[in-house]
Amino acid sequence: MLTLKYFKDKVEAGCDEAGRGCLAGPVFAAAVILPEDFSNEMLNDSKQLSEKKRDQLRQIIEKEALAWAVAQVDNEEIDQINILNASITAMHRALDALTVTPEHILVDGNRFKPYRDIPHHCIVKGDGKYMAIAAASILAKTHRDEYMRQLHEQYPVYDWQRNKGYPTAAHREQIRQHGITPYHRKSFTLLDKQLEIDFGKE
Repeated sequence: MLTLKYFKDKVEAGCDEAGRGCLAGPVFAAAVILPEDFSNEMLNDSKQLSEKKRDQLRQIIEKEALAWAVAQVDNEEIDQINILNASITAMHRALDALTVTPEHILVDGNRFKPYRDIPHHCIVKGDGKYMAIAAASILAKTHRDEYMRQLHEQYPVYDWQRNKGYPTAAHREQIRQHGITPYHRKSFTLLDKQLEIDFGKE
């Protein structure tokens, strides 16, 4: 059972990101402020939910939240500042876009940089503990998945509509065969060692 808030008497925003471990595409982050009386038994860590349930919850969250926002950092900026900094930057951008200023921020994970002068708490596996973080995880995930399905139309060979840019064996094989796109993260290990073996030298 998820807890609604960390501090019951404060306006609290939950933050989470999606796409941190991908080989291609941006990292997305969301910030969500839920109302005091929010309740939904289906709400959980986005990774524990089916795509259908995530899409249903996205509509509920976007309709019922006091405020929500989604932001991204593209692959080129990820390569410049690294994925950890990019994830935090995306969260800050999402917080910037909120129409309500939070008094406290709950962040999924164990690393964050202070945002303005607003206190924050990092919660490891927070998307399975607090509703606002779970809601943020769902928005970040669904918005990113939608974006990757759009990119799939430009580069269908990489099957981003299914793998969403994550490092599946099939995705790496397509990189080996076809090279990289403008959306691949060049600072990541795009090919594993097995795919780099020259099988002609026996």
